[in-house]
Amino acid sequence: MLKAVIIDDEADAVNSIELIINEYCNNVMVVGKAYSASEGKEVIISKDPDIVFLDIEMPRGNGFDMLEMIPNQNFQVIFITAYNNWAIKAFKYNAIDYILKPIDIDDFIKAVNKVEKNKSFNKNIDVDRYKELLSNISNKTLNKIAISTSEGIEYIEIEKIIRFEGDGSYSKVFIIGQTYILVSKNLKEFQELLEEKDFFRTHNSHLINLAFVKKYVMKDGGHIEMKDNSIVPISRRKKEAFIDIMGKYIS
Repeated sequence: MLKAVIIDDEADAVNSIELIINEYCNNVMVVGKAYSASEGKEVIISKDPDIVFLDIEMPRGNGFDMLEMIPNQNFQVIFITAYNNWAIKAFKYNAIDYILKPIDIDDFIKAVNKVEKNKSFNKNIDVDRYKELLSNISNKTLNKIAISTSEGIEYIEIEKIIRFEGDGSYSKVFIIGQTYILVSKNLKEFQELLEEKDFFRTHNSHLINLAFVKKYVMKDGGHIEMKDNSIVPISRRKKEAFIDIMGKYIS
């Protein structure tokens, strides 16, 4: 059974979250509620929860401020947020769980199940991850992507990612100076995450960073050679779009 604390400055929101938990999450028990960042800190310290449902924008200190005030952060956080699309993008880049307001019950259940699945893995809060998230939201610059591995979270500069190679529900992430990192996330998720960056889906199983393209070879059906000397296939229907988009790199 997961012990949960709910922190939101709106009483209706707290009650709504508690009702959803009681109705749909039999593995979660609400042990505390708070309506401000300062009150939330005290409730967390006294109740020692496994999971905290945390609003971000609150009077007299936001959710991030509260997290920095807690000495022993031995719990997982699901943010409840009404933030705009930019901030949501930042959450995705940093691999942080969040639920949008108004709350969708299916999304809520999925987030709780993810915590249940990972409760024995990396339970302690990764403070650096939240600082990176805050930086992304404040500066509106998404320069790093957080990738979950068997050892924890790796923060990778996007400009150092050469390409992704999909393998079902997994992806290999090829980075400068490394072989690759195997991630339990499919290629489509990375494509959507990096749609505003210079990445191009050449094939069902390949997503490349256009900055690392060295050569386009037309013979034998066509393929792309990357700067790390890897060979990437390109599907027939993607060739014209690839040639067009690469035109901007020609000086």
